[in-house]
Amino acid sequence: MTDRVSEALALWGLQEADCVFVAGRENQVYRITTPAARYALRIKRPGYRDEVELRSELDWLNAMDRAGLSVPAPLPSRSGRLLERAGEGFADVVTWLPGTPLGKSRIPLELPDRPGTFRALGAEIARLHLACDAWQVPPGFRRCHWDFDGLLGDAPVWGRFWENPTLDDQTRAIFHAFRAVARQRLSAAAPEFGLIHADLVRENVLLDGPVVRMIDFDDGGYGFRQFDLATVLLKTLGEPDYPALKDALLAGYLARKSLDLGLIDLFIALRAATYVGWIVPRMQEPGGADRNTRFIDEARVLCSACLRDHNAFPVSADLT
Repeated sequence: MTDRVSEALALWGLQEADCVFVAGRENQVYRITTPAARYALRIKRPGYRDEVELRSELDWLNAMDRAGLSVPAPLPSRSGRLLERAGEGFADVVTWLPGTPLGKSRIPLELPDRPGTFRALGAEIARLHLACDAWQVPPGFRRCHWDFDGLLGDAPVWGRFWENPTLDDQTRAIFHAFRAVARQRLSAAAPEFGLIHADLVRENVLLDGPVVRMIDFDDGGYGFRQFDLATVLLKTLGEPDYPALKDALLAGYLARKSLDLGLIDLFIALRAATYVGWIVPRMQEPGGADRNTRFIDEARVLCSACLRDHNAFPVSADLT
């Protein structure tokens, strides 16, 4: 156990608890077990989110917990604060939620009721969006923006995907053309916008019997509502019954909340493109080169399909 982890545990009076490392990327996450409960200690990566953003996430989680959603609820430290300094960065503690992840990336789903699970997940995403709309955001609240600029502007949240240094000329031309078409279509449509989770990959959805839980709001912020659904669908494209799962997810959402889904396939391509930017500073991590190739290949296929649908082919290398 590192000094930083020991320091954080002491701030919450958990220094005698069992502490096991479980995950690490943007946060170093530890499962904390006491005789009474289990928690997640999250040691923040310095520089990824500033203090205001981190406090805002915890305020948001508190509000969603009070609204009845099954999300991690922050635990105050011994001093009553939700966020504490630990070493060079920050730490927080949230409740450890029971359940089994929806699945693992690139591994076929194993679900007894596949459409039923996706219908329930769609409904829970709608509940989240409705609860966010009903919440009065406190003064000073700040989270990242997955908006027009955050996806397609000069400085997207996860980087300029069209400038990934490993792109060949043809793929770079496709991404430039896609960016131009996506900007045009989003400007014309003005899709519904609000607080979103923004990272509903399989590992961030827990199934506990009929209950669907959502964890890891680290990338959550303001964004287009279709983006949450698109993240789920992007990670489901390889399933043999993808059309049925897509229909079930969207039907579950629409049973709870109305939403214009006319751009859902565009948002799936946009979600894929974000990973092409996200991977750039992570290429030297173990497996980074393989992930980079996979992300580019997937995004190229999806972006090309959007361009064909928009009659934007052939593309030329000088499109910006």
